[in-house]
Amino acid sequence: MLGGIDIRIASPEASFAVMEPKRGLFAGGGTTVRLPRQIPFPAAMEFLLTADRIDARRAWEMGLVNQIVPPDDLLDAAYTMARRITVNAPLAVQATKESVLRCLALPLDDAYKLEQEISSMVFQSEDAKEGPKAFAEKRKPNWQGR
Repeated sequence: MLGGIDIRIASPEASFAVMEPKRGLFAGGGTTVRLPRQIPFPAAMEFLLTADRIDARRAWEMGLVNQIVPPDDLLDAAYTMARRITVNAPLAVQATKESVLRCLALPLDDAYKLEQEISSMVFQSEDAKEGPKAFAEKRKPNWQGR
């Protein structure tokens, strides 16, 4: 489940594990596919093969979580992250995520081609005109999502 989350914020008390190998089971559902693509390979393999529980600090060191905040600040931290994302042009954010996810499964040359296709759609949008115009006029952009 954790592997399917784009941005991860944890409290210091949080812990993480892939326990299936300790139970004679297999961690499917995308775990062995996503994790080595999301964090450094040696860290992913340690996490997957040892099936040890790790604390939030180690998860942060491995690149498994983005941020550690006190439990009472979790929701505020999530909203802050959401605001940081939503001030950006919605088409650009959506296209960026689409490109990342779709290109991960492709050979590099094919990924570059797909990235170019996706980016050309963004550059043809009204928002692509609004962003530089707002910057030049020193004002916040008025995103239209088209």
